[in-house]
Amino acid sequence: MENSKVGEVLLKRSLSFVEAPLMAHKNVKNEQPQWSWSLRWAAIGSSLGAAVPVGYCTGVMNSPAEIMRSWCNDTLISRYNLHLALGAICFYTCRLGSVELLLLGRLLVGLAGGLLTAFMPMWHSEIAALSQRSTLAPLCPMGLTLGVVVAQICSLRSVLGGPELWHFGLSFYGVLVIACYAPLRWYQESPKWLYIVKGRKEEARHALQLLRGYSIDSEALQAELDEMELEAASKVAASGFVEVLRNSQLRLPLIIVCAFLGGQQLSGINAIFYYSVSIFRKAGLSPKASEWANLGAGSLNLATSMLGPVLLERLNRRPLMLFSTFFCAVFLFMLAMMLYFIESFSWFAMGCIGCIFLYIFFFQFGLGPMPFFIGAELFQLSSRPIAMSIGSVVYWMCNFIIGMAFPTLQKAWGGLVFLPFSLICWLLFGLTKQYLPETRGRDPSEVAPLVAAGFKSKVLNNNQIVRQC
Repeated sequence: MENSKVGEVLLKRSLSFVEAPLMAHKNVKNEQPQWSWSLRWAAIGSSLGAAVPVGYCTGVMNSPAEIMRSWCNDTLISRYNLHLALGAICFYTCRLGSVELLLLGRLLVGLAGGLLTAFMPMWHSEIAALSQRSTLAPLCPMGLTLGVVVAQICSLRSVLGGPELWHFGLSFYGVLVIACYAPLRWYQESPKWLYIVKGRKEEARHALQLLRGYSIDSEALQAELDEMELEAASKVAASGFVEVLRNSQLRLPLIIVCAFLGGQQLSGINAIFYYSVSIFRKAGLSPKASEWANLGAGSLNLATSMLGPVLLERLNRRPLMLFSTFFCAVFLFMLAMMLYFIESFSWFAMGCIGCIFLYIFFFQFGLGPMPFFIGAELFQLSSRPIAMSIGSVVYWMCNFIIGMAFPTLQKAWGGLVFLPFSLICWLLFGLTKQYLPETRGRDPSEVAPLVAAGFKSKVLNNNQIVRQC
C-alpha cells in the first residue's frame, strides 16, 4: 500500500518536470513583443532623419537641372575660361561662386547615402523581433521614396526650383536631419550586436527590454537572451572582407544581395527619376506639365510603397519579387518600343506615360523594397555587415553608372535605351525563381543552409511555405 503511494508521488513529480517546460514555453509564446515607444521612435526617427534626406538628394536634381547646368557653366567660364561638355552634378550649398564646393557637398552626401543603405536595414532587422521585421523592413525604401516626392515638390520652379532659390532647395533636407537626429542618444543599440559581438550582456538585456516592452523578469526576454547566448557560443569571430569573399557557403547569398541591389539601380528606376522630366517632354508634354507629371510619378511611387509593410507581412518574399520583376520587364519593353516608334502613332506618347506609371506601380511590390533588407534575412550576424556593405557599394556604383551614362546612351539609342533595363528585370526574375529561398518568418540560421551549396543549392526543393503564428 505504501509502495503504491510512493509510486503515485514519483509519477506526479515526473509529470511536473515534463509539464513545467511546456508551461514555460506556452507563457513565452503568449508573451508577444510589444511595439514599444523605443522601437517606434527608433524606426520613425531614423527613417525621417536619414532615409528621407537621401531620397531627397536623389530627386531634387531633376527639375532645376537646366538652371544648375547653366549656372555651373557660367561660373566656370568666368573663373577659369573653362567650358563643360557635360552638366555638372552639384549639390548642397549656397551660391558662393564655387562649383568645387557643390561637388564636395555631393560627394559627402553620397558617402552618407551609401552608409545609410548598408546599415539602416541591418539595424532595423536587429532591433525588431522576428514577428516585427516584415513591418520594419520596408521603412528604408519608403523613406527614400518619400524623400524623392518631397524633393519633387520643393524643386518645382514655383517653390524652390527657380533661378534665385534652387540652392535653398538643395539644402532644405538639413532641417529633417537636425530635427530627427537631435535625440540620437535615445536610439537603442542593436541588442544582438551588444550581446554577441561586444559581450555587453547587461546593456543588451536593458536595450532588449526597452525595445520589446518586456518586464524585468520576463520569460520571453530571457528566452531571447538564451538564443543570443547559443549564437554567441557557436559563432566564430566576425568575418572580414576577404573571408566573406572566399567563403564558398556565402557566395550565392552574396551574389543575390549584390544582384538585387545593383539590379534595382540598373532596372531603370533612377533613369526615370533622374530624367523623367526630359522623358515626359519627349513624349510631348510642355515643361510645366512635365514637372507635374514627374510629381505624379513620384506620388504614385510613394503611395505604392506604403503597401510594403502590409504586403511583406502577409505574403512571401519569392512571389512578390517574381511578380514585380516580371511586370517591370514587360512595361519597360513596351516603353522602349513606344518611345522608339513614337512618331508612328499619335497615342504612343500617352502610352509612354502610361508605361512609366505602370512600371513604377509594379516596381514597389518587390523590386523597390526587397533588395534593401534581403541581406539581413540571408546572412547571419558574423558576416552580415560585410555582405551588406559590399551590396551597398554595388548599389551606388550602378547608381553612378546610370546617372552618368544614361544621357549619352539615350542620344545614341533613342527609346531603345530602356531595352537593357527590361533585360535586367528578366535576369532578376530568373535568379529569384531559381535561387532565392523563402525568408519570411525565418531566422537567418534557418535560411543559410539552403544556399550554402552555391549554384548547386536546391532552393526549390527545400523551400517551404512559411506561415505566421
